[in-house]
Amino acid sequence: MNEKNQLLSAIKKYDFALKELNLYLDTHPNCRRALSLFNQYKAKRENAMNEYISKYGAITVLQNNERWSWTDDPFPWEGR
Repeated sequence: MNEKNQLLSAIKKYDFALKELNLYLDTHPNCRRALSLFNQYKAKRENAMNEYISKYGAITVLQNNERWSWTDDPFPWEGR
Protein backbone atom coordinates (compact mmCIF):
# COMPACT_ATOMS: atom_id res chain seq x y z
CA MET A 1 0.00 0.00 0.00
CA ASN A 2 1.45 3.38 -0.98
CA GLU A 3 1.71 6.37 1.36
CA LYS A 4 -1.38 8.08 -0.07
CA ASN A 5 -3.55 5.02 0.59
CA GLN A 6 -2.01 4.57 4.05
CA LEU A 7 -2.96 8.11 4.99
CA LEU A 8 -6.50 7.67 3.66
CA SER A 9 -6.81 4.42 5.59
CA ALA A 10 -5.61 6.10 8.79
CA ILE A 11 -8.11 8.96 8.33
CA LYS A 12 -10.94 6.46 7.87
CA LYS A 13 -9.89 4.55 11.00
CA TYR A 14 -9.77 7.76 13.03
CA ASP A 15 -13.19 8.76 11.67
CA PHE A 16 -14.62 5.41 12.76
CA ALA A 17 -13.09 5.65 16.23
CA LEU A 18 -14.34 9.22 16.65
CA LYS A 19 -17.88 8.27 15.60
CA GLU A 20 -17.96 5.35 18.04
CA LEU A 21 -16.56 7.46 20.88
CA ASN A 22 -19.07 10.17 20.05
CA LEU A 23 -21.92 7.67 20.39
CA TYR A 24 -20.49 6.38 23.67
CA LEU A 25 -20.10 9.89 25.04
CA ASP A 26 -23.74 10.60 24.17
CA THR A 27 -24.73 8.05 26.80
CA HIS A 28 -21.72 8.46 29.13
CA PRO A 29 -21.01 12.20 29.10
CA ASN A 30 -18.96 12.12 32.31
CA CYS A 31 -16.50 9.43 31.19
CA ARG A 32 -13.15 11.19 31.29
CA ARG A 33 -11.32 8.26 29.69
CA ALA A 34 -13.60 8.27 26.66
CA LEU A 35 -13.28 12.04 26.33
CA SER A 36 -9.50 11.76 26.54
CA LEU A 37 -9.50 9.07 23.82
CA PHE A 38 -11.80 11.22 21.69
CA ASN A 39 -9.40 14.15 21.93
CA GLN A 40 -6.39 11.93 21.14
CA TYR A 41 -8.02 10.47 18.03
CA LYS A 42 -9.25 13.92 16.98
CA ALA A 43 -5.66 15.23 17.09
CA LYS A 44 -4.34 12.18 15.21
CA ARG A 45 -7.02 12.59 12.53
CA GLU A 46 -6.23 16.28 12.17
CA ASN A 47 -2.52 15.55 11.77
CA ALA A 48 -3.17 12.82 9.20
CA MET A 49 -5.62 15.06 7.33
CA ASN A 50 -3.16 17.97 7.27
CA GLU A 51 -0.39 15.70 6.02
CA TYR A 52 -2.65 14.29 3.30
CA ILE A 53 -3.76 17.75 2.18
CA SER A 54 -0.21 19.08 2.07
CA LYS A 55 0.99 16.14 -0.03
CA TYR A 56 -2.00 15.21 -2.20
CA GLY A 57 -4.51 18.05 -2.03
CA ALA A 58 -7.98 18.49 -0.64
CA ILE A 59 -10.26 15.54 0.05
CA THR A 60 -13.43 17.63 0.35
CA VAL A 61 -14.62 20.88 -1.19
CA LEU A 62 -14.44 22.60 2.20
CA GLN A 63 -10.68 21.99 2.35
CA ASN A 64 -9.97 23.58 -1.00
CA ASN A 65 -8.38 27.01 -0.71
CA GLU A 66 -7.18 27.56 -4.23
CA ARG A 67 -8.62 25.92 -7.32
CA TRP A 68 -10.35 22.72 -8.31
CA SER A 69 -7.10 20.84 -8.87
CA TRP A 70 -8.70 17.40 -8.88
CA THR A 71 -10.17 18.20 -12.30
CA ASP A 72 -6.60 17.97 -13.65
CA ASP A 73 -6.45 14.24 -12.92
CA PRO A 74 -8.31 11.56 -14.85
CA PHE A 75 -11.59 10.47 -13.36
CA PRO A 76 -11.52 7.01 -11.73
CA TRP A 77 -13.29 5.39 -14.71
CA GLU A 78 -10.69 6.85 -17.09
CA GLY A 79 -7.84 4.85 -15.57
CA ARG A 80 -4.41 6.09 -14.63
